[in-house]
Amino acid sequence: MKRPLAVGLSALALIALATPGSAAPADRPTTFGQATLTRFAALPAETYVPASEPSGSLIGTAPVNGITPPFADQPIQGFSGILRNADGTFDVLSDNGYGNKANSADFVLRINRIAPDFAEGRVDVLGGFSLTDPNGHVPFPLTRPDRVLTGADFDVESIARAADGSYWTGDEFGPYLLHFDRAGRLLAPPVPLPGVFAPENPAGPTNLLSSKGYEGLAISPDRRTLNALLEGTVAGDEPGTLRLNEFDLVAGRYTDRRWIYQLETPQLAIGDAIAVDRNRLLVIERDGGQGADARIKKIYLADKRDRDHDGKLDKTLVADLMNLANPGGVGGFGEVFTFPFTTIEDVVILDDRTIGVLNDNNFPFSSGRTPGRPDNNEFITVRLSAPLHADPRVLRP
Repeated sequence: MKRPLAVGLSALALIALATPGSAAPADRPTTFGQATLTRFAALPAETYVPASEPSGSLIGTAPVNGITPPFADQPIQGFSGILRNADGTFDVLSDNGYGNKANSADFVLRINRIAPDFAEGRVDVLGGFSLTDPNGHVPFPLTRPDRVLTGADFDVESIARAADGSYWTGDEFGPYLLHFDRAGRLLAPPVPLPGVFAPENPAGPTNLLSSKGYEGLAISPDRRTLNALLEGTVAGDEPGTLRLNEFDLVAGRYTDRRWIYQLETPQLAIGDAIAVDRNRLLVIERDGGQGADARIKKIYLADKRDRDHDGKLDKTLVADLMNLANPGGVGGFGEVFTFPFTTIEDVVILDDRTIGVLNDNNFPFSSGRTPGRPDNNEFITVRLSAPLHADPRVLRP
């Protein structure tokens, strides 16, 4: 009897190792040490879409951090989602523009393609495209008669790429899920989240604060489902809890599966969420401080399996962005590097121990790096102290 049992156990072990996302808990780190800054690049704050349209007319004419609006062209700013491409470039999603529906009607929603040059410390903008609704899928009036989407129509804050190369974005005004083709054309009507209504949503009584919709959008490794994470707590839910909703891409509807992500304190917010495997996500959690007032800018590994049975995702801190080791003086910074920005809204897995992180610079309003000067869009790479043991499909662009 002993021999068959040993063979059976060996077979089970091999199956566990071969199945993505199913390794035993002992195979994964339960704690991570201090993460390390490995590369740094920046896109100057005053970078604009060439030959675009004037923008910023609704934010006044008084100087902000030394920058006087409006602008002759649209700024390339507000990176609120990132996708890795096979050629070493990245697609980044610009959010609604200047912070709210009322002041962003002349900011065109856009996906830009960028390429960091870490050797030179710069980020190159290679192009991009605007998001549009040429076929009239949006059921309410749009700002522009040509149906080019603006920050007064949607506040897109998260992005995922489907198996066919199309894009899904998470919006905060609905909150809605929006499906675009590879050229940025809306493919179907916005998908509302049943029972949840932001103030900008005319369809129901408000139970979610403004700018607290879908901040994280993680596609499963098999590209069959989306995990969409709200930034804010729905009225009536426990303070500091965020709903993580599952959307079936094949059926085109939400499933009945939902999880709860618990913020460290109710005053915090999430900045992004991406899949590590079918059960785990990386989640940015942050306070609203910048510069000297920044305290909490962290990345957690969150597990939907809830091993402690408290009804919430299990969390493991993998990187404290206010305390990154920098022994090599990367970027000209000291031995401890901080990422002291109000909004840090982009995380991408580069390999099993390296992640990329970008800030949303809220141009021209944020000044976390240098007081009185608008923040650049910074792109850093961070080496974790232990491997993620990610699904191999996640590691491939």
